[in-house]
Amino acid sequence: MQFSKSTDYALHALLHLGNSQRQQNVGIKELAVSLGVSESYLSKIMSKLRQDGIVRAVPGVNGGYELAKSADQITFLDVIQVIEGRQQMFECSNTNSQQHQLLDDEAAQDNRRGSECLIEKVMYGAEQQLHQYLQAHTIQTVIDEALKRHCTGNHDKNKK
Repeated sequence: MQFSKSTDYALHALLHLGNSQRQQNVGIKELAVSLGVSESYLSKIMSKLRQDGIVRAVPGVNGGYELAKSADQITFLDVIQVIEGRQQMFECSNTNSQQHQLLDDEAAQDNRRGSECLIEKVMYGAEQQLHQYLQAHTIQTVIDEALKRHCTGNHDKNKK
């Protein structure tokens, strides 16, 4: 399982917007330069985020993008689902096989098919835990951690 580069760029762009010192919108050119990606590629990513209400496009000469809601309301899961899609990560495609029936004692005893797949049950549990973890982390939690590290780093330098 691997998330796309688009997800990586989307998360970094949101961190940039959330951490903007000016508390104003940021132009696509500035965002693209800071992320080291082409403007056209980043525009497609930002368009998806805009359509889902995560960022807002500000028109005009001094336009750009800004967060549409506060950074503590934008979870990693929200962003990943916008960019990657909301489909289930694992789906058992082997429900009618003999192997599948061996994994389900109840189905074997009743000689029926299509009962719960134990492999799918494990994979679904793992997916739910991942979703909970990603839901608990927001753009703001990462900004806060970065600021904490930055302050600790400066404090350590001042001690010397």
